[in-house]
Amino acid sequence: MTLKQAQALLKGGLQAPFAPPPIPPALLVADAISRSDDQDGGEPLDSGGRIHRTRIWEFGTNLHCSIIGTCLSTADLRRVLAKAKVKDAVIASDHELHCLGVMLASRREQGAKFLQKALDRCHRAAIFRCLKIKDAAGLLEFWDDALKQGEIPGAYWAVLTHPSATPDLVKRVFADVHMLSHLVGAANRADIRRLRQLEADNVALAAKVERQQRQLHQGFVERDRTIRELNELLAKQAAERSEPAAGVELHTADDRFETAIADLTKRLAQETARSERSEQHASELSVALKDSEEALRKSRMECDCYRQELDNIEHQLTALLKQEDGPGASIELPGLTVLYVGGRPHQIPLLKDIIERAGGRFLHHDGGIEHSSGLIPGLISRADRVVFPIDCVSHHAVAAIKRHCGLTGKPYEPLRTASLACLLAALAGLTARRQTVAAE
Repeated sequence: MTLKQAQALLKGGLQAPFAPPPIPPALLVADAISRSDDQDGGEPLDSGGRIHRTRIWEFGTNLHCSIIGTCLSTADLRRVLAKAKVKDAVIASDHELHCLGVMLASRREQGAKFLQKALDRCHRAAIFRCLKIKDAAGLLEFWDDALKQGEIPGAYWAVLTHPSATPDLVKRVFADVHMLSHLVGAANRADIRRLRQLEADNVALAAKVERQQRQLHQGFVERDRTIRELNELLAKQAAERSEPAAGVELHTADDRFETAIADLTKRLAQETARSERSEQHASELSVALKDSEEALRKSRMECDCYRQELDNIEHQLTALLKQEDGPGASIELPGLTVLYVGGRPHQIPLLKDIIERAGGRFLHHDGGIEHSSGLIPGLISRADRVVFPIDCVSHHAVAAIKRHCGLTGKPYEPLRTASLACLLAALAGLTARRQTVAAE
């Protein structure tokens, strides 16, 4: 299976809603599963020698997204896809890998069995600890302890597949994992502070490297001077020894010569060791400086995005305080119909007001939570532009948007987050492009 074929299957039928519907109890626990000789490397067994844990393909598709995203690293998932004969898995992006993993989770013969083995291998210790628990209350206590200790992936997989897991317990642990994703947005301010700290550390580290290089250079100069003095002294002593002298005077000169040689040799060894240490330290500082510069570059890119969004917000707020028409002079959407898919329900009235103030028309679809997915093609046909936040929309809705926009030729734009700042930045860019086209 190639990456393009897998993506075609993904667009055609993958469903992973953003908010979980009720989970049928029949999909939560398997009745009886084959013996351990069918497993790659073995799985935990009960006292009867049979495995009674739920397999990943026996879950509803609404759980596959959280299992793949939480319990498998990108490197592990890439190895599983390669083992499942997905030829282009090596060059796929992280998001494409995640989508392929969610799709294959429900297909046992096409790759789900490899996902099952990889998950059991990665979280074997948590599975063994969890299998000692015999009831749902014990599982809930085990899960709460894992949350406090930050051991989420292994505990999540072990609790979901445990024979005693009830529908209410599965909903509880799924809700806990789902809410953890919303904590990422709160880290934005910490990222900006970290960027500033990295910039200051980078300046200090560069200054330290420069000082070390100066010291290293001075050490080399001093070593060369010592070697030169030693050679001159050796030449002088050799010349003195070649001249005839009395026995006592010659013996005294030899003693002074040997003492000088020993002293100079000791100094040379000390300077050589010091130079080697300085070279090693300078090399370590250079490696640390490169790592800091790479981290600083990535942080600056993120900071540029945040600053652009903050500039757009400040511009819109300034325009509102001046009581101008519309949400700001930088957004003008006369006669343009914008379809917004997904997002958070409490933000929708504000987004609608912003677009309508700019002269546009606002259409909304929640991505399949309450609105029917069958309404998406009709809304796309009525819209001039389609936008959706990638952190707050289902995989199925994204696939439907891309498919129908490709058929109708309508442009669409994914937003980085469901925040107001991202939408304002997208609308400002759209306004700028429309003005450029109008000017030409």
